[in-house]
Amino acid sequence: MNATERGMGLSLRALNRLAGSQLLDRVGQRERVERWVYRGARGGFRAATVAGRSFSAAAKLARPARQAPARAPELFDITPNEEQRMLSEAIGAFAAEKVRPAALAADGACATPAEILAQAGELGIATLGIPEELGGFMAERSAVTGVLVGEALAHGDMGIALAALAPGAVAGALGLWGDAEQQATYLPAFTGDDVPTAALALLEPAPLFNPLKPATRARAEEGEWVLSGVKSLVPRGAEAELLVIAADAEGLGPALFIVESSTAGLFTEPEPAMGLRAAATARLILNDVRLPGAALLGEGSIAVYQECLQRARLAWCALAVGTGQAVLDYVIPYVNERVAFGEPISNRQAVAFAVANIGIELEGMRLLTYRAAARADSGKSFDREAALARRLCAEQAARIGSEGVQLLGGHGFVKEHPVERWYRDLRAAGVMEGALLV
Repeated sequence: MNATERGMGLSLRALNRLAGSQLLDRVGQRERVERWVYRGARGGFRAATVAGRSFSAAAKLARPARQAPARAPELFDITPNEEQRMLSEAIGAFAAEKVRPAALAADGACATPAEILAQAGELGIATLGIPEELGGFMAERSAVTGVLVGEALAHGDMGIALAALAPGAVAGALGLWGDAEQQATYLPAFTGDDVPTAALALLEPAPLFNPLKPATRARAEEGEWVLSGVKSLVPRGAEAELLVIAADAEGLGPALFIVESSTAGLFTEPEPAMGLRAAATARLILNDVRLPGAALLGEGSIAVYQECLQRARLAWCALAVGTGQAVLDYVIPYVNERVAFGEPISNRQAVAFAVANIGIELEGMRLLTYRAAARADSGKSFDREAALARRLCAEQAARIGSEGVQLLGGHGFVKEHPVERWYRDLRAAGVMEGALLV
C-alpha cells in the first residue's frame, strides 16, 4: 500500500467513525456529516485513481480508427441537424442550471467544482472526437458539433467551459491524428466513467507569441525526444494526467507530443490570469523531459500541427460567441428595466445602438465560425475561414465585453453582476493560441 492509499484509508476511517457517533443526532448535524463522508470517499478514490493511473493498451489495433468526414451539402447550410440540436439544447440547459450558478464561486476559487466537471463528463463531451469503434458516439467527425457545444457551454461561463472541454481537445487530437498504438493506449480512458484530466498546451509566456515558432524545443536523442521549455495558461494543468504539448522538433519544425504527467522533468505551477480563472490555468515547465519516439503525434507533420492550431482557434471562437451571447442576453433586459430620468435607458438612442451593434457583430462572429467549422468537417481547406473568424472574434469579443460593462454603468464594475467577469474572459479570445493586437 502506497502513501496515498494509506492516507486515504486513515481519512475515511476517521470520517466513518465520526458519522457513527450518536452525538450527531443530538446536535442535529448527521445529514451534513454524512455528506462530508460521501464527498470524502468520492474525492479520495478519485485522488487514488489519478495518482495510480497508468496508460496502457488493453488490446492492439490493426490500424488507427478515424471518424468519417461529414458529407458536404450542395448548398451552404449551417442549420443544426436533429442530433446537433438535441445535444446543444442539453448542454445549454446544463449551462443555465448548473454552470451559471457556480461561475462566481469558481472564479473566486480559481477552480471548477468537481461535481460540475463530473456532470459535464456524463454528457459525453470528451467523446465527441473519438471514433465509434473506440467508444465514441459519433460516426462522422464534426467540428460544427464541437462549436455548438462550446458555444452552449460558454453561455454559462467561459472559464468552466474551458475546464470541461480541455480533455476533449486531447481525445479529439488522438482521434484525428493518433496512430494505432497511441489510440489503443490512451483513448479507452476517455470513454469510461473516470475521464482523465487532459489538456492541449500550445501557448507560451511570450509577448505576441507566434505558435508556428514555439520556443519550447524537442531534440532527437538516441531514438527518443527530449523536451525543454515553458508552456503557459494550460487549463487544469496542475492536475492534468495527459498533455499534448507543442514544441519545435529538431529536423521537423513545430510538432505535437503526447506527454504523461508522471514523466520525469515535468513540473507545474499555478498561473491564474485576469480571466478564465475557473479553468485553473497553470504553467508547465519542461526540464529535459525524455519521451519515447512513439510520443510524436501525427508523425510530426507540419500540416497536422497547423490543423490542430486552426481547430483550437475555432474552439476559442465558439467560446467567444457563447459568452458574447450571454452578454447580449443580460444587457437587453437590464437596459429595458433600468430607469433614469423617468424612462428606461433603452429609450436613449446611444444605448439602443450599442445593444444593436452587439447583436450585429455577434451574428457575424457566429456565421464565420460555423462556416469555417463546416469546411473542416467536409475535408476542405479552412485556413482562410478560420483566420477570418479568429480575427473577427478577437476584435469583437473584446468590444462586446467592454460595451456590456459600459451599458451597466457602475453595475458593470462590480461582481454583483456577471458582466465584469465576462469582460475579463472575452479578452482571452485575442490572446490564446497566439496573440492578436485588438
